[in-house]
Amino acid sequence: MRIFIIHTLAFAYRNAIFAKRNIFVVVEMVFWPVITVLTIGLMGSFLALEEKTLAFVMTGAIASGVLQIAQLDVGYSILYDLWSKSVKHTFLTPAGMTPAILGAWVIGIARGTAVMAVLTGLSARAFGFPLPPLWPALVFSAGVFWTALLAGIVVWVLILTFGQRAEISVWALSYVVMLLCGIYYPVDLLPQPLYALARLLPLTYFLDSLRHAYGFPLLFPRGIWEGWALNAVYAVLGIGLVRAAVSRARRTGLLLRLSE
Repeated sequence: MRIFIIHTLAFAYRNAIFAKRNIFVVVEMVFWPVITVLTIGLMGSFLALEEKTLAFVMTGAIASGVLQIAQLDVGYSILYDLWSKSVKHTFLTPAGMTPAILGAWVIGIARGTAVMAVLTGLSARAFGFPLPPLWPALVFSAGVFWTALLAGIVVWVLILTFGQRAEISVWALSYVVMLLCGIYYPVDLLPQPLYALARLLPLTYFLDSLRHAYGFPLLFPRGIWEGWALNAVYAVLGIGLVRAAVSRARRTGLLLRLSE
């Protein structure tokens, strides 16, 4: 376990160096989420939304910003290797893939926490967004970060399966998640096929739980338990898929092609 933690922290340090050296990544961390919150907040002011309704849409705006930032760190961890033609070197290390993914996730949590603080403070000060109670906020934050980990794992699987053609997934995936999990609307408004997909996403339940703290009725009375059960299942399944994708990439020579 001690070696595993050391390897994870080593990859976290590696990703922190990447982020530190790329000023555009630092700017991106704040720029797009702030633009999103300002846009939604101004729209709410124009529509004269009551405090309860404003809280509904602002929680969605904050969740989308944090999810994107935290998920990008996990996805970028393999894209950095792809862009620098050094994918094979990561998989030659004795550390393994799980520390590489978790190390990137550690940085994603750090950056996501900073973004969440900025967005929540901005929303409260500029638009009168009422801050949620501490416990629902902590549960919600944990759910968002775990969803970001799962989305990043999917990016790893797609890159290792389809190569550079799949790099668009690092940006597109979070938008698909936001469409389905009800960022700006209750998920029961979705058509039945999309509603069924929404119930397979853990973030759906965590958003529902946070909005209950603002007085909205619970759509899923046991949602927190369902959300964490899905998180656990998807995490195990995701790591297994990454291992299978790496094994296949080694057999087909894709790892070498991604490093050329």
